[in-house]
Amino acid sequence: MKQLPSQKTQELMMLHQQGNIKAAGEMAKKLIKDYPKELLLHNILGVYEETEGNLNAAAKSYQNALNINQNIPELQFNLGAILDALDDNDGAIEHYQKAIKLNPSFTEAFFNLGITYQRQSNYDLAIKSYEKAISFQPGFYEAIGNIGTIKQLQGNLEEAITFFKKSLTIFEHGRGHYNIAGAYRNLGNLSLSIKHYKKAIEISSGEPEFYSDLGDALWHDGKIEEADRFLRMAVDIDSSHQKSNYQLGVYLYDNKAFIEAIKYFESAQIGDSEERILYCLYKLKEFDQFKEKLAGLITKKNCSPFLATLSAHYAQNFKIEDLYNFCPSPLDFVCHEQIPELVKNNQQLIKDLINDIDNADIGQRKQSRLTAGIQSSGNLFKREEISFNKLAEALKKIIKKYFLKYKNEDNEFIKSFPKNILFSSAWYVRMQSGGHLTSHIHEEGWISGAVYLVVPKDSGPDKQEGAIELSSDGDEYPRLHNEFEKKVILPNEGDVIFFPSSVFHRTIPFNSKEERICIAFDVKPKFR
Repeated sequence: MKQLPSQKTQELMMLHQQGNIKAAGEMAKKLIKDYPKELLLHNILGVYEETEGNLNAAAKSYQNALNINQNIPELQFNLGAILDALDDNDGAIEHYQKAIKLNPSFTEAFFNLGITYQRQSNYDLAIKSYEKAISFQPGFYEAIGNIGTIKQLQGNLEEAITFFKKSLTIFEHGRGHYNIAGAYRNLGNLSLSIKHYKKAIEISSGEPEFYSDLGDALWHDGKIEEADRFLRMAVDIDSSHQKSNYQLGVYLYDNKAFIEAIKYFESAQIGDSEERILYCLYKLKEFDQFKEKLAGLITKKNCSPFLATLSAHYAQNFKIEDLYNFCPSPLDFVCHEQIPELVKNNQQLIKDLINDIDNADIGQRKQSRLTAGIQSSGNLFKREEISFNKLAEALKKIIKKYFLKYKNEDNEFIKSFPKNILFSSAWYVRMQSGGHLTSHIHEEGWISGAVYLVVPKDSGPDKQEGAIELSSDGDEYPRLHNEFEKKVILPNEGDVIFFPSSVFHRTIPFNSKEERICIAFDVKPKFR
């Protein structure tokens, strides 16, 4: 076999070590015609193609090098990394594992293997891979932080915070503060969340999502001017950043700046941006534009509760057929039941829930729709208190039974009903005399509802004060008439009421001196 002269080898290695990858790559490309079996040339060509962004060509070069010698762990790793970048998870895993077999203490291979498993939601194997990397390199703060991220995704927020803190103790980095800020926010601790978002920006000032998430947290903490500033700064940093555009759009939309909000939703093009543009057009009474845009959206899979709300209201408003088949008659799918676990043992679980609401360190958020009351922040069902976990399990039983009742219904709400009951959000609402919540929907839910822990005994002369009103009309949507369906339900303590998330709902004001306490929740399928 013709061998590459040592002078050429030295020249190539020098170019490579000097970081002149382009010159080394071009030289390797010329030499490879005469020395097709020279492993070094294929490897350098692979590095060159990778830096040029030609990932498929890079993968081919690394594979050519491995065809010459499969026993070099770094080559197996390089090919694994390229396949990872090409979204070939199985191929990446195969080559990372081969690299580890050749070098059982290959720290970076274990780390990258963990990332790939994490991307596949194979969390147990991901954690094992990260732990192996940490065993060889105890100060591997990125691996420690990634375990924290997995714990957060699994809902183990306290554990997640422990890992994030450990990572930050080893090395204080912006991403670490950003991650722990998100965990604190899910726990409902807005003040600590805001503190860490600000620290993340102080360390890494060029990350738009750090600014937008800080702005969103400040908004929910009632600091409107500061929120506005950070949300806009995020878009200033990167005008094409989808999440930042979306969050600014939501903020403007909620503050009724509909024309400006449309601009940012159009730039975002993620999540329910299209539905929110429709909402803005409807609120602006731009009915012709609304009709045209709606016609394009309803041809897709009918799986948006938010779009269902808009389509149904428009159809009823103009007295035309509603073609959107999410849940055409949502008030027929309202569930009102007593939760056995809440009323047995002299309502002990209700007492435990109220005790935890009173005494646990749960933050509050500002809610513009709420009068004479407070609302918690974070997700109660991701907390460690036993009472919240017991309530979540009791709700799962009722929701599963509800599905069995309606499983043969021919609409998307039932066809795509969540197979695993996961609570995307849960919060308490505590109202005093005069308290009420204005009409709204939960745009990001599938099933929305509330569990009633304390209900005022005096429901007023009409027996409706403190009741929940469900309707196909609400949120100050433009009305051409008043012929919209509605249903009023006065709950008892220990009851749950839930319904498709497309349904408007509000609390009817009450004058009793007693409190009204409920825990509201949303469930949504994984694809949302």
